[in-house]
Amino acid sequence: MAKVFDVPANELISKLTEQLKKDKKINPPEWASYVKTGPHVEKVPQNRDWWYTRCASLARKVYLHGPIGISDLKSYYGGRKRIGYNLDHHKDAGGAIIRKALQQLELSGYVEKKAKGRVISNEGMKRLDRLATEIFKEISKMDKNLERYA
Repeated sequence: MAKVFDVPANELISKLTEQLKKDKKINPPEWASYVKTGPHVEKVPQNRDWWYTRCASLARKVYLHGPIGISDLKSYYGGRKRIGYNLDHHKDAGGAIIRKALQQLELSGYVEKKAKGRVISNEGMKRLDRLATEIFKEISKMDKNLERYA
């Protein structure tokens, strides 16, 4: 059985995004279509499904690095901002987006809240590992060298 560590992140996130769209407990808030993801960006996200992609990315990040807090995630999702003629400075991402997405992931059973931060739940780990196994089988069909591991 393959784990999240064994598959490419972009494929896992795209497949998990499709699963989260079907989940009734994960819905973008009303303000999601008007808000920037942080002070380092100039425009709102152009992808209409950016909320589900962010939730999928957060679930993967909590799986890999949990227990992890919101401040660590804000730093990870932040970016460089140009300030006049000076050098670029790092700006953290918005915390409300991350907080609300993690709350929705908690309601749907992917994440649990502990004393030191958020961790992946047992049910969330099963779901992500099953998805990673499916992706690994698809990849191993294309690459004959990986068939013996599937």
